Amino acid sequence: MYLDQAKKVEIFTQYGKDAKDTGSVESQVALFTYRIQHLTEHLKKNHKDHGTARSLTKMVGRRRKLLKYLYNKDINRYRALIKALGLRK
Repeated sequence: MYLDQAKKVEIFTQYGKDAKDTGSVESQVALFTYRIQHLTEHLKKNHKDHGTARSLTKMVGRRRKLLKYLYNKDINRYRALIKALGLRK
């Protein structure tokens, strides 16, 4: 499996307050970004996998909504997260 418990804890520790901080916007966006990157690589090899393509589109939309929320709530946290994850904007 591409995303095991140890990888989740690593992501939450790096971007959240601690390993159990699964609800913060930063940790959720970081997890979505990891999953989006994995699905993008999968779709490069399996371009006819329409179910995965739809899931990827939905996931990108959810990440965009969270980033919009963070942008409106605290612009400095938003800019730091975008820079840390290497996302455009």
